[in-house]
Amino acid sequence: MNMPFSMRSPGLSGPARIGMARPRLARALAFGAALALAAGFGAAPALAQGAVKATHGDWQIRCDTPPGARSEQCALVQNVAAEDRPNVALTIIALKTADGRARLLRVLAPLGVLLPSGLGLKIDNADVGRAGFVRCLPSGCVAEVVLEDTLLNQLSSGQTATFIIFQTPEEGIGVPVSLNGFKDGFTALP
Repeated sequence: MNMPFSMRSPGLSGPARIGMARPRLARALAFGAALALAAGFGAAPALAQGAVKATHGDWQIRCDTPPGARSEQCALVQNVAAEDRPNVALTIIALKTADGRARLLRVLAPLGVLLPSGLGLKIDNADVGRAGFVRCLPSGCVAEVVLEDTLLNQLSSGQTATFIIFQTPEEGIGVPVSLNGFKDGFTALP
């Protein structure tokens, strides 16, 4: 059975709940969105928001102090493009919220993806499931999920994750993402 890899999607109860009852989560989400905006589409990697604090394999730890935050927040980031379609690029962001209560995985996909089909995920060719897109920004569409223990363990022990976006119901584009350094990088996140 094809299980969604979004066991829980953050923020489904609306922005008021996130913004008022969970200000630290909201700041972490804003930081991740800012990283995705800057690191992804149309911006050169050198202009990406957040300083690179460390590199773990194919992943970078980027840190910044978002507006309104009291302290620096960090995320594990990788930018990749489809091998056969360089115009199809993804930004993958894994982070721990400032309060330490949640772990999130966010993927920024290019505009033009078929939203109802969601974002597919395979790890080492094993189907993990699909997650829905939660919003589109001028730079792309965002899928985000809570990183439950099962998914975190799969990402930490795997070799390659393949994120699948759809431009039509029949046409999925698989974008391979190296998991080299994911475990060490995620463990190193403050």
